[in-house]
Amino acid sequence: MNTFTTLLKNEDATVSMGKVIAQSLSPGMTIFLHGDLGAGKTTISRGIIQGLGHEGRVKSPTYTLVEPYELADVTAYHFDLYRLADPEELEFMGFRDYFNDKAVCLIEWPEKGQDFLPQADLELYLTYVGEQREIRFKPLSNLGNETVKKIESNY
Repeated sequence: MNTFTTLLKNEDATVSMGKVIAQSLSPGMTIFLHGDLGAGKTTISRGIIQGLGHEGRVKSPTYTLVEPYELADVTAYHFDLYRLADPEELEFMGFRDYFNDKAVCLIEWPEKGQDFLPQADLELYLTYVGEQREIRFKPLSNLGNETVKKIESNY
């Protein structure tokens, strides 16, 4: 599988990278976002959701667990599992219904939902490098691998 790593100088660069990612995604994809608090997971998600066509505010779903965005060609679901007390809660909220061939699912803190999440197509790892952020793309499926190739060629 084709991994790709690059530096993001600031918040604007992170949002811009999210827009590049959005142009490379296919409906039905699941993306896991990893990183410490403040590493840029929500910022990259904002760029992706805006890149998919959302023109309004993109808010963090920290307290609601999921924020849906009904767009022209796809529905984007932005999950933040940071405050999830028990992964079994996902079953009670009908979590599996969000994952379908017309959706793109972005999941922050996926480790909190272990054993209840579907396999990701792509994992994004955001880490601090001084004042910048490093983003590493790790594909986990053929679709994820094709997406990383597109991102690398468009960036």
